[in-house]
Amino acid sequence: MNFNEITVGRKFETASYKVSKEDIISFASQFDPQYMHINEEKAKQSRFGGIIASGLHTLSISFKLWVELDVLGDHVIAGTGVNNLKFTKPVYPDDVIYVITEVIRKKEAKTAGEVTLLLSSFKNDGELVLQAEISALISK
Repeated sequence: MNFNEITVGRKFETASYKVSKEDIISFASQFDPQYMHINEEKAKQSRFGGIIASGLHTLSISFKLWVELDVLGDHVIAGTGVNNLKFTKPVYPDDVIYVITEVIRKKEAKTAGEVTLLLSSFKNDGELVLQAEISALISK
């Protein structure tokens, strides 16, 4: 979908993704090696009661699910920002994540336009786990 085809208010729902304990530990070991993501014994004694996914991992899964919808396809020129990122609930092993993305802004420029999307990620039970505004340049 190119910039001119995008309408503010349009929503898209992704497929789902089951988060495994192995995925959580592997991601966190490389990119967010805090105890609540990699140390099962210590995490059990935390406020979370067990290992949880890094918020950055949840964001990465959410973005992957959005991109796999291929709504913008090759019209994406580059990402321009992430704003108002909120991690609202923890993601545990075996949680299933899906994303609803809404176009919330369009800003026209000479040769392209900037589109801002509200990315909302939910657990299988409908509980919001992450929300962020993501923006990108899109060709016309």
